Amino acid sequence: MLGYSIQVGAFSNPDNAVRFAALLESRGIDAYSFLHESGLYKVRFGDHDTYAAARGEAESLQQQKMIDEFFVVRPEDSTVERIRRSGKGDLRAELVDTARRFLGIPYLWGGTDAQDGFDCSGLVMVTYRLNGLKLPRTSREQFCAGKPVEKNELRQGDLVFFATNGGKTISHVGLYIGAGKFIHAPRRGKDVSITSLSSRYYQKRYMGARSYL
Repeated sequence: MLGYSIQVGAFSNPDNAVRFAALLESRGIDAYSFLHESGLYKVRFGDHDTYAAARGEAESLQQQKMIDEFFVVRPEDSTVERIRRSGKGDLRAELVDTARRFLGIPYLWGGTDAQDGFDCSGLVMVTYRLNGLKLPRTSREQFCAGKPVEKNELRQGDLVFFATNGGKTISHVGLYIGAGKFIHAPRRGKDVSITSLSSRYYQKRYMGARSYL
């Protein structure tokens, strides 16, 4: 599970959230932007063992005038913990709902590298983090960390991997949403979208799937 994190900002323009996350990243802070349920774009960062440690980092950044108001996100308030405590809900469905928030927008991980454009691994990592779960940063690390899943046994929330740069090296990842489809950030110049696993391009480059639940 993800520890205590810090949430800042409330932007109506996603570009402003991306730029703010990029500014924090340039200072060595692992920040990411996302579309909040409120309809505003916000930024989160941090993975602390205690509330005091998270608050301490936020207050230090306030003193440096890097952030203004902040909110400490507690792990016990996460989707995964809420479902665990209540025994109600479907974490896999929640992951899909979270990923759907990014549909139609040009997802750029932190805005740090225009050459790389849309960051597929950042998209799925943020989706997991927003539900209280850790996930490795790159698609290759994600492929190595998960439990292998056969294509005919895929379930919502599993990740599907592809070799889009030739050969058999993992270079792309998406989140499976059911019915043979997945959500992903295709490439620079394309918005986050839903694609079928049976599409000729991705079927040819499919390398496998992984589950983390």
